Amino acid sequence: MTNDPLFIIVAIACLAVVAVLVFGIGSFAKGGDFNKKYANKAMRWRIIAQFLAVILILLFVWVRGA
Repeated sequence: MTNDPLFIIVAIACLAVVAVLVFGIGSFAKGGDFNKKYANKAMRWRIIAQFLAVILILLFVWVRGA
């Protein structure tokens, strides 16, 4: 399964969600002007990344017939 290109894309999408989430939590923890400037943008990017990851996971399940 790890040689499957679609699986690799799904894994990368999930890692992107984690990266954006960690960035958002870090900016929230830092606070101040940085948080005011980037908090909403980071959470919007997280929602977009999660949406894409879920769509890719569903596509993977559908294509592989699992």
